Amino acid sequence: MNREIGHEKIDTLYETRFLNCYDLKYAPGKHYFEASRRKKEDLVASMSDAAAREMLPDAVTVAVVLHITGIGTRLLMSYEYRYPIGRFLLSPVAGLLDEEDKKSKKPLVNAAIREIHEESGLTVREGDRVTVLNPCTFCTPGITDESNAFLLAEITLDDVSSLSQEGAEGSELFDGFELLDKERARKIYEEGRDEHGNFYSLAAWMVLGIFLSRF
Repeated sequence: MNREIGHEKIDTLYETRFLNCYDLKYAPGKHYFEASRRKKEDLVASMSDAAAREMLPDAVTVAVVLHITGIGTRLLMSYEYRYPIGRFLLSPVAGLLDEEDKKSKKPLVNAAIREIHEESGLTVREGDRVTVLNPCTFCTPGITDESNAFLLAEITLDDVSSLSQEGAEGSELFDGFELLDKERARKIYEEGRDEHGNFYSLAAWMVLGIFLSRF
């Protein structure tokens, strides 16, 4: 059942390049406040059911699994500084769709391949596989309409010499990689903390689960 909130029932409270806040007047005298990356005309709350079912997500998250000669299968993760948390969090490859991604024939795969290269230095080659696992999930729908697709990338490498975090852009800040085997991944997954004892994101937990369930 759709309880669509038309544009005329949405007031913009705060608007910047990266984050916007809105007042959704869902009933007479009733207000619900939302944070969103989207502009007012693109909010999911005002979409028809048909449009919402066909929407592209804001971002992609990728479970990058490396098949490394002489080493075996490893889950690639990194430590990325997350400003709202104020520390480096164990993180999967992830990033927003850009306009070129959206125009491509396979926007989610295109975004995933680009983000893999930017955040790890790796190039997805012929013979490697990038698969969409879930085309659109809502991250925290109690406060935002931000959405995310989950993908799996399997990359075969002779060695890990090409790994690099020098492709970071803008505010992105990284502090090294983790190459997790199943034992280490399971420990982190079950404890809910990285190997430094810190909590991590729901996206990281999902990627750990993908790795453990499939490899």
